[in-house]
Amino acid sequence: MSDHLLPEKILCLVTDRSIFEAGQHPPEARLVEAAKKAVSGGVNMVQLREKGMPGRDLLALAREVRKVTRNGAVFIVNDRVDIAIASGADGVQLGEQSMPISAARRIAGDEMLIGRSVHDLYGAEDAEHEGANFMVVGTIFQSRSHPGLQAAGTELIREIRERVSIPILGIGGITPVNAARVLEAGANGVAVIGAILDAVDHRAAAGKLSDALGLARPPFSPPPSMQNSSTQNQGTNQ
Repeated sequence: MSDHLLPEKILCLVTDRSIFEAGQHPPEARLVEAAKKAVSGGVNMVQLREKGMPGRDLLALAREVRKVTRNGAVFIVNDRVDIAIASGADGVQLGEQSMPISAARRIAGDEMLIGRSVHDLYGAEDAEHEGANFMVVGTIFQSRSHPGLQAAGTELIREIRERVSIPILGIGGITPVNAARVLEAGANGVAVIGAILDAVDHRAAAGKLSDALGLARPPFSPPPSMQNSSTQNQGTNQ
């Protein structure tokens, strides 16, 4: 089975290319770069959630995100099992109104992770019964991405944890300030959008969340420009 792919503690970045629409460079390219920096800062799961994107474009973007996550993070595609398979993703995230988990499993096979988004105890129990590998639960705190939904608070995590055994990720308004509370309630990790993508420094933003969750950060590998500069400086000093 695919459960071994999941980290013990999970920091998941959920993508939203609309955040990068203003600027000279294509939002897709900026999103891929942000994901790369986030992974270097401690993100160990990336969920590609770009609703309404044409299939050809979504596949191209998925393949680019797969490249920057291959050695550092689990890669999940939202809803599109076909795109997940074609891009070499590790799994797919299904909404409560998506195809049944059993149908996705027949297409994807046993080695692909299948997550389910849930908003209450009934949905959580149903997801586990259907065979989900993990679930994303929200909205935990007030969120800009879901302004009309009332925040459930960490009590929803506690309620679900008492009844299900599969990994839980909390989502919705999570920041370095409140992330630990989600884990204390029984979650295995958190999923965020704005807490990383709205930041000026995506690596640093991911690092702050990673520290809040008690995750070990990956070693910092400076970009080639910094490495070249360091080499030149050493030559000058000799």
